[in-house]
Amino acid sequence: MTQQAPTPSPGTTPDGPPAAALPVIDLSLAAGSARERARLHDDLRAAATGVGFFQLVGHGVTPAETAALTAATHAFFALPEADRLSVSNLNSPHFRGYTRTGDERTGGSQDWRDQLDIGAELPPHVPAPGEPPYWWLEGPNQWPRALPELRTAALHWIDRLGAVAERLLHELLASIGAPPDFYDRAFAGHPHLRLKLVRYPGTAQDGAGQGVGAHKDYGFITLLLQDGVGGLQVARADGSFLEVPPMEGAFVVNLGELLEVATDGYLKATSHRVVSPPGARERFSVPFFYNPRLDAHIEPLEFPLAHHAPGATQDPGNPLFADFGRNELKGYLRAHPEVTRRHHAGLLDAGSR
Repeated sequence: MTQQAPTPSPGTTPDGPPAAALPVIDLSLAAGSARERARLHDDLRAAATGVGFFQLVGHGVTPAETAALTAATHAFFALPEADRLSVSNLNSPHFRGYTRTGDERTGGSQDWRDQLDIGAELPPHVPAPGEPPYWWLEGPNQWPRALPELRTAALHWIDRLGAVAERLLHELLASIGAPPDFYDRAFAGHPHLRLKLVRYPGTAQDGAGQGVGAHKDYGFITLLLQDGVGGLQVARADGSFLEVPPMEGAFVVNLGELLEVATDGYLKATSHRVVSPPGARERFSVPFFYNPRLDAHIEPLEFPLAHHAPGATQDPGNPLFADFGRNELKGYLRAHPEVTRRHHAGLLDAGSR
């Protein structure tokens, strides 16, 4: 992937004028009057079919819950490197654990960030003969012994945001006239919920500004907790990028490619990136990914406005499959080449299986 230059300054376009802010969606309206729910659905539909990103408030996650996760995140990255490397994802065939700065790639280019990958705590699922290889993605997490509170905060966060995302998905589907529970079966059992604790340590030593390169998320919905530093940018139709200023108490929400494919492009998955903070300034964020079961087959969504759908984006370099696990495994094999070579050498050519 060719790295794109950062926008000139936060909140501006290349031509100078202030950039339009992302829509703000108040999820608490879902419990309101008929008029309030109608307003919620109008706002959701406009955001999801337009920019594909919005700020979510009224979600019910408390400041105390957010503070507990934020404190655990900062404490993890403050651990000595030896403690962080003790839970390296190189130890895990399930792609769980710590990734050193520069070891993850997006579009083939190095991302200048380090992170801890965490998912639902489950026994390892080693694929039996004939089973799809994506079952390798299901398994236990790695937790640093020096920080037991991290496990509590992270697993609580997965539970809380899973409930928020489920409610949001129901309201989003209702907003376009689809049955709110259309995908409930795809999430039944053990949905593939996961989060990343991410640190951007500043500009790379070679001056490159790619915190994480431009990409779309594979699954259904992403809820991002970001700090006050900024750097998240959303692609616009004209090729420029919109800066997403931090908003206290809000989650930045974006839709994944499976929702775009399921609605034939009516709902929009949008490319986004993070530009590294200047110098040695650190940025912390926690994206949460609301995804169905690995073996879920994503059926096309039935909704009355389907005839207005423009068609999903086609990318020959990134084929999308109706089976979620195939998309997810493809992404991990590409993003973590060292883990792939160590544990899954036989899958090196399996990115499109």
